[in-house]
Amino acid sequence: MRDLRFTIVTGLSGAGKTLALRALEDIGYFCVDNLPPRLLSKFAELVAQQPTGAIDRVALGMDIRGGEFFEGLVESIQELETMGFPHRVLFLEADDETLVQRFKETRRLHPLAPHGGVLEGIAEERQRLQPLRDVATHVLNTSGWTLQNLRQEVFAMEGAERQRRLIINVVSFGFKHGLPLDADMVFDLRFLPNPNSIATLRDHDGNHPEVAEYVLTQPVARKFLRRLRSFLDFLLPHFLQEGRTQVSIALGCTGGRHRSVVFANRVAAWLERQGHGVILQHRDVHRKDPV
Repeated sequence: MRDLRFTIVTGLSGAGKTLALRALEDIGYFCVDNLPPRLLSKFAELVAQQPTGAIDRVALGMDIRGGEFFEGLVESIQELETMGFPHRVLFLEADDETLVQRFKETRRLHPLAPHGGVLEGIAEERQRLQPLRDVATHVLNTSGWTLQNLRQEVFAMEGAERQRRLIINVVSFGFKHGLPLDADMVFDLRFLPNPNSIATLRDHDGNHPEVAEYVLTQPVARKFLRRLRSFLDFLLPHFLQEGRTQVSIALGCTGGRHRSVVFANRVAAWLERQGHGVILQHRDVHRKDPV
């Protein structure tokens, strides 16, 4: 049987199951929320029929929201084991005070107390979920946790801290054409000498070796590039620690054809050498309007 792993995410309402699923999705899991347990074996067979490499890690959110469908989850998990699929059960819980506070903040009703009485709903849910907690391979108590705490614990459980990497979108652009709307960081390169003022370089863009040489032989450009790398070297690990998975870095010059393209190429290549995933985009490089 192909290498296919299942993680069942379950536990108390308000304990953070949806956030845990999102964290698993961020590190490559195929996630499905609120799947009826009776469909678990059929779903496993369906996934196993996919081409090798298409799906190898699956996370399934299953909880009391399923109502009558939720009954029999323990048996369904045992059936998954009988079928030979590696699996684990992640059970999330929290103390009563934390759960009540979260329901107040979200203004949502407890699924077992649709007419109020959150504490009564929590008590009944604990009782009904005890057999599932008993077979759980991982139990996380999220009392007092922030979103970042939960993400970090899920990553640590997965053993993914060393494997995780940022996906960094590096974009060159021209200020005259507007800022990239999704940029997390914007760096203005208009202070650098402009190749557009050189007749032999004007018609080339920043991908041309002569344009790159002109830009990067400027002492101020080399100094800025060193400082930019140092800044990102300091900042990006903190983004990972916070739980970020994607960051967009925008580098702009006047028209987006020369200086920004040169720097975006250099920064993207450096980030790849650091082990990050990089998506490089030159947004305005093909615009031919005057700079």
